[in-house]
Amino acid sequence: MSEQKRVAIMQPYFLPYIGYWQLINAVDCFVIYDTIEFTKKGWVHRNRLLQNNTDQMFSLALEKASDYLAVVERRLSADSVQHYEKLLRKFAGAYQKAPYFAETMPLLERIFRFEDKNLFRFIFNSIELVCQHLSITTPLLISSDIEQGPLLKGQDRVKNLCHQLQATDYINSIGGQALYSKTDFAEQGLQLHFQRVLPFDYRQFGEDFLPWLSIVDVLMFNSVDNVKRQLDKMELC
Repeated sequence: MSEQKRVAIMQPYFLPYIGYWQLINAVDCFVIYDTIEFTKKGWVHRNRLLQNNTDQMFSLALEKASDYLAVVERRLSADSVQHYEKLLRKFAGAYQKAPYFAETMPLLERIFRFEDKNLFRFIFNSIELVCQHLSITTPLLISSDIEQGPLLKGQDRVKNLCHQLQATDYINSIGGQALYSKTDFAEQGLQLHFQRVLPFDYRQFGEDFLPWLSIVDVLMFNSVDNVKRQLDKMELC
């Protein structure tokens, strides 16, 4: 019997919630799509922070471009440097009284001051830096480095990537239950699993807890060691 190899494939999300990092930590290699259509209403370039006890959106500033371009074809705006310094001040204002502000702000500064203006590479760098911060050693792969020939779509694309990587198991977020069939994957020799993220409540500023914010919120209110312990607290179904 071949050795088990777990693979996950996801879009490049900017500073996503803790479930994304749990998924990276749970697999043997993590593939990030670069040649996938950018969706301005999605979570590729934005997320939520805690400000004045409410959830507020923050986002990357992008050049205007066609909505049909792939993520790897989009670029940050010409004034992105000023925009990100403003965002850093926003994070500082929102979290300066959080217990782990001093440990987390240098990470954000490294992320936002990355000089490459390509959207995909900017986000990929942020994912690498957070993984390093949390001691996640899972290899991060780029989909276009693996795929050959015309791009497939949906489930066929996932299966092809899994076969290219000689995967035995494919793990997807729980939302994939509406898209993927365990029977279809089994016919291709792949075991399909879905990730169920368990609740992770922690003290914010003494108000009602607001869940599923950016990993930034998690890091501001929890030690790195505590966050590392939370990486394993998910279920597969």
